[in-house]
Amino acid sequence: MPDLNPLAEPVPTTLDPRKLTRDLHAFKDSRTGRSLWELAITLIPFIAVFTGTLIAVQAGYYIGLALTPLAGLLLLRLFIIQHDCGHGSFFASRSGNDWVGRAMGVFTLTPYDCWRRSHALHHAATGNLDARGFGDVDTLTVREFQAQSKYGRFFYRLYRHPIVLLGFGPAYLFLLRHRLPIGLMKEGARYWVSAMATNVVSLLILAALVFQFGFATTALVFFPSLLIAASLGVWLFYIQHQFEDAHWDKKSEWTFHDAALHGSTHLDLPQPLRWFTANIGVHHVHHLASRIPFYRLREVLTAHPELHDMNRFTALQTFKALRLALWDEGQRRLVTFREAAMMAGKSAEPG
Repeated sequence: MPDLNPLAEPVPTTLDPRKLTRDLHAFKDSRTGRSLWELAITLIPFIAVFTGTLIAVQAGYYIGLALTPLAGLLLLRLFIIQHDCGHGSFFASRSGNDWVGRAMGVFTLTPYDCWRRSHALHHAATGNLDARGFGDVDTLTVREFQAQSKYGRFFYRLYRHPIVLLGFGPAYLFLLRHRLPIGLMKEGARYWVSAMATNVVSLLILAALVFQFGFATTALVFFPSLLIAASLGVWLFYIQHQFEDAHWDKKSEWTFHDAALHGSTHLDLPQPLRWFTANIGVHHVHHLASRIPFYRLREVLTAHPELHDMNRFTALQTFKALRLALWDEGQRRLVTFREAAMMAGKSAEPG
């Protein structure tokens, strides 16, 4: 199989993930003024673009719908600000992070407390084969896939298809799944409150928009903006951990620091995509030290240049990685369905 990531360079053998984590503590302090500025230059333009598009469409200027990709990109950036709040990295105070995160959740249709809990579980178990299922893309090993029934293999293939992963999946996730605290229903009332409060406030905002602009106009602007943000978000999340030389281990052999550094990518995007995605592409650094605010992640690459080319991908290279679907425990890499079938065929040959 051709190398899906020819830009990546070997990891220096002297790179110690634990020591690097300690070194990265120097970058974890947030700056209140900078955080407020980043929030303002994202939220205000989003509201302006979204409202301007509504006004244009209501007046019959449907060309205004061309602004929905911009609204979607700004909404994506709001989600990443919410993400930083969930890690306690956007502001110094816990309450500041929580209330700004909850407010952003109203726009992103993502209940903040529910998402923060599931995302914390994702960080705590990234790359752990015995702790899959929370906040990640479902991934089977080759052995597990072959043990599935005919229907089980069909539905897993369907789930991993790019059209489902980047199309139907994000729509289902943000429009339906986030309406309930899925996976957290028995963990306390706070997650129900988070989900229901987000639903109510989001619904009130949408009702006000429908009252002012009409249902058709609101739907024409709202759904494309949300789905663009959702699909881009899922694309980013996919490539952050789904690549050929990813890092997975059984619990007995798994270590947090190794999995964080070696199991996460550096998605090196050009400007302005780097701005709209709020440096979330520097994901190997983020997983090692999640308390670093997004606007300081580039500082880390400058101070530690050895991290720049580690697990590095460009935007175009990510589409090849979408073919990967199964973890081969023997070869310790992600493989395609076709590769898995070829290996199964060879193992079945006489002799």
